[in-house]
Amino acid sequence: MSSSSVLYDLLVILLLSVGVTLLFNRIKLPSIIGFLVTGMLAGPYALALVKAPHKVDHIAELGVMLLMFTIGLEFSVRSLMRIKRAVFLGGTLQVGLTVGVVAVLAMAAGSAPGPAVFWGFLLALSSTAIVLKLMQEHMEVESMHGQIVLAILIFQDLVVVPMMLLVPLLSGQGGDSSWMALGIMLTKMLVVLTLVVLGSRYLMPRLLLLVVRTRSRELFLLTIIGTCLGVAWLTELAGLSMALGAFLAGLIISESEYSYEAVSNVLPFREIFASFFFVSIGMLFDVHVLLEHPGQILLITLGVMVLKALLTPAATAFLYMPVREVLLAALALCQVGEFSFVLSRVGVKAGLISADEYQIFLAISVLTMCFTPLVSMVAEPAVAWVMGRPLLQRLEQRLHPTKTPAPLLPLATPEPPLADHLIVVGYGLNGRNLVRAARAMKLPYIILEADADKVHRGLKRGERIVYGDVTHEHVLEHLGVARARVVMLAISDPAASLRAVATIRRLNPEVCIVVRTLYLHERKQLYQVGATEVISEEQETSMEVLAHVLARFLVPVCEIDRLIDELRHGSHAMRRHRALDQAAWSRLHLRFVESELATVPVEADPGAHFVGKSCLHSDVQERFGLSVLAIRRDGHLLEPLGQDTLICLHDTLYVFGKPEQVTRLAHEVQPAEV
Repeated sequence: MSSSSVLYDLLVILLLSVGVTLLFNRIKLPSIIGFLVTGMLAGPYALALVKAPHKVDHIAELGVMLLMFTIGLEFSVRSLMRIKRAVFLGGTLQVGLTVGVVAVLAMAAGSAPGPAVFWGFLLALSSTAIVLKLMQEHMEVESMHGQIVLAILIFQDLVVVPMMLLVPLLSGQGGDSSWMALGIMLTKMLVVLTLVVLGSRYLMPRLLLLVVRTRSRELFLLTIIGTCLGVAWLTELAGLSMALGAFLAGLIISESEYSYEAVSNVLPFREIFASFFFVSIGMLFDVHVLLEHPGQILLITLGVMVLKALLTPAATAFLYMPVREVLLAALALCQVGEFSFVLSRVGVKAGLISADEYQIFLAISVLTMCFTPLVSMVAEPAVAWVMGRPLLQRLEQRLHPTKTPAPLLPLATPEPPLADHLIVVGYGLNGRNLVRAARAMKLPYIILEADADKVHRGLKRGERIVYGDVTHEHVLEHLGVARARVVMLAISDPAASLRAVATIRRLNPEVCIVVRTLYLHERKQLYQVGATEVISEEQETSMEVLAHVLARFLVPVCEIDRLIDELRHGSHAMRRHRALDQAAWSRLHLRFVESELATVPVEADPGAHFVGKSCLHSDVQERFGLSVLAIRRDGHLLEPLGQDTLICLHDTLYVFGKPEQVTRLAHEVQPAEV
């Protein structure tokens, strides 16, 4: 097939995907369904727009690999070890129960034992790609039910290989050699897992440290992608799936401090290639089969989803999880998986299912995948309604009457996520000083640094430091920028600072962004893209030099301060209304939900009628609905503050209340700004 025809196929898929996905977004349906529908329309059973579907399959395999790779990057070997009992106990029970029940139902319908068990194999597997993509979008991977789902999906991916080796036995074509091959395969799997643990602990951290020291993004990306493809190729040589190899490659890199930067580099490629995977699944679907037997196929589809949703809670009962989490996990695993397609092709060759049964299976499988995003949208309210039923409440009480047994799935995270914290970007002199101050004041903070050596030294000192690029959204999300109070940018790249400020402001419109820049002319653009404060080293250095020089000529300190203030806010610099001088400090406001803590200075003339009155009789409470929490006088807080404490001129009142009431009070006690 010529390269032009492949390019034509890719162009058709991309253009059709854009149109269909736009339509589905307009009607509030997930993009995954749009990709599946795109494949149905472009495939050989509908409009036949794609001339070389096998080429699309190769691209789709790469998409599954990258999806599994990023899942492995965001997981870790420690996390896998933490849920190892859930993987093997919960996974074994879920797959075993599904295979057994489906086999019994198939034999009751007249199927032979071999094909009946094979149908159990096909329906026992769930879609790792779809389920984990949806859970990543909803940020549920680290939840309790997300960990149950992940454990079972890992086992399902591992058990595909023994299932494929058992196909000759089920079809009556195998003998002792098949059992020997199964034993060899299990041995290979153990060897591969051992190599993954050793590589993640000893090899990859050292290799990646050498790579990131070069400061070459190209080399870093090549190393990451090369590791993914290399481990996937090795697992394929061992007879395992390439997708499993990509997941293991992600696990290897996840143990290093560079995993978040790796995810940021791979994410754009993953989204593109993963979309081709869902399109390729849709291309397998023969619409004519659905049109010929619509009622039968829809009934079987719903039956399969209900059956899997009922068997999963039974399989996870021994994990001692809350009923709500088990039900959410059951709804997440109710579809048929992508590896079932690979297994079904092997079954057709072995004669376990006919060509007509194969098409019916494809129709059922694709429909379950199409329904999965819809099920995920209604899962939470549906489970909440079910948990409100008296029967489920009694079941929960019976399972966990007073004391819950120790769960087999330890899900507690090592530490809670940061909130209302400081993010320090850049671990140079400014960053280190700020970190020392934050540590002394016991403020929560996290550091982001793009220099591998600084990250390495920081980790040795026990700092909470992450390697990554501040312009990458995924890295910022990991730092908790949406929950941060202040972000301090202390980097020397003006272009990166501009992109970072714009991204941070989009992720958190309320956060305070303080930027250190080298030159004065860079401030205007930074303010325009959303910076709260921009501190120019060029200007601040000149002010410090001016102060020292004038002091040598015995110029009074007050006069030096006046000159600096004029230069800072006058025609020699861009006027800043947020300069952190004494006046700005005395007007500092901290926002809370529908309220704020504010400092209001009592100035001359406008605030004269407050002077000499006590806190009780100053009308601050009655007229403005504000509480006076403290009074600062001559640089010191008055202690203790009582109802008889008098308000004096030039005091600063610390008040708490609604923002509009604070504004009213400020207008009465402060002179109007010119």
